[in-house]
Amino acid sequence: MDYEIILTVLMGIGLSASSGFRIFIPFLLISIAALTGYLSLSDSFSWIGTYPALITFSVAVILEIAAYYIPWVDNFLDTIASPIAVIAGIVLMASVITGISPLLKWALAIIAGGGVAATIQSLTGIVRATSSVTTGGIGNSVVSSIELGGSVVMAIAAMLVPVIAFAVVVVLTLLSLRFLFKKINQN
Repeated sequence: MDYEIILTVLMGIGLSASSGFRIFIPFLLISIAALTGYLSLSDSFSWIGTYPALITFSVAVILEIAAYYIPWVDNFLDTIASPIAVIAGIVLMASVITGISPLLKWALAIIAGGGVAATIQSLTGIVRATSSVTTGGIGNSVVSSIELGGSVVMAIAAMLVPVIAFAVVVVLTLLSLRFLFKKINQN
């Protein structure tokens, strides 16, 4: 496998993780990167690098960020965001991988992209639910801010230094699994 292909796979994994924190931020950032010529998207996903998509993603990001700062609405959004984050992770991964067979590309997108997005989204949902129970929803704005920052940093890192973004994803995945096993053993 070519070095460039490996980097695009790692980038896709990082972008998928970013969508686990916030769904639309990585789309906005890859739209900007594609429009500025920094990022080449897979042919069937070139629509992401258009001005109508940029405007749509910008509005979606603003609405998503605002909604996550409303107590209890954020918990509802986490509920509906879980399956959407999986789809977003798949699309993000497929959009940046080039140079491999469609079968391998979609297998990686579904398994790695969707799986990573689901893992990160699940972790953030558990953290938010815990915050809601322990603080009555008052602490959720802190959680929202951390998730927002995590999404932005992860998406930018995925595009600039995919290897480091992948390492962060591995650490977050291990932490998620550890947290999950602790919760299961407590019950």
